[in-house]
Amino acid sequence: MTSLADAATAVELLWPLAGAEPWDAPGLLSGDPSAPITRILVAVDAVADTVAEAIDLGAELLLVHHPLLMRGVTTVAETTAKGALVARLIRGRCALIAAHTNADIVETGTSAKLASLLGLQDARPIVETAPGLGLGRVGSLPEPTTLGALARRLAGILPATATGVRVAGAFDQPVQSIAVCGGAGDSLLGEPAVRGSDVYITADLRHHPASEAIETARVAGGPALIDVSHWASEWLWLDTAAAELRAALPGVEVLVSELRTDPWDFVVVQ
Repeated sequence: MTSLADAATAVELLWPLAGAEPWDAPGLLSGDPSAPITRILVAVDAVADTVAEAIDLGAELLLVHHPLLMRGVTTVAETTAKGALVARLIRGRCALIAAHTNADIVETGTSAKLASLLGLQDARPIVETAPGLGLGRVGSLPEPTTLGALARRLAGILPATATGVRVAGAFDQPVQSIAVCGGAGDSLLGEPAVRGSDVYITADLRHHPASEAIETARVAGGPALIDVSHWASEWLWLDTAAAELRAALPGVEVLVSELRTDPWDFVVVQ
């Protein structure tokens, strides 16, 4: 029998907690370590829909990318959104584990998956935290393309979302060297590996950092910007995570949630 403790050990071996950023809160949030695990659901977010999906599927563990209790809370009363989710998981006998920045930095992590799907060669971390490990990835396409063609290709790789793919740069601008960071990556805009790339692909680019990066590129060089859905950029990693869990936990069924948990439902184009 595979227990929750066994599953937590497998998660730790795949995505060690020591690799998490200091501000992060991954790991086991709820569940009895001695409880049996026969089915795991993997998702980006622990929200009402994915929690319901896990329980309806009979999963004893919901493994998510984003920690539910990222910031400190003073109550898990069921009158709060997070309290209601925790209570529902406990009643449904479904444990919750998160693998966040500790899963971002590994060789098969979120950014590495995006780099692989784009076909980047010689991909390496933007910020290396240990040999071969680190935040983001930077590499080159086998052949140059245009910014517009790259954006269209990216739109075909990512699951569809209301906000789509936003681009700052000329449609016909040639690009070959590419930096990527799954999830929110504007903190890496000033990194030399990003500044030296033709284009930077990430999510959650805010107005001021993006504007400053564009203006800086005009006078000192820098990349074009492609901004995608945070959820979509990290959802791509779930298949890899599920495959690694299946290999680590023989006999345990591991499913990937197809539910879209991007928060935006529609957009009005002006």
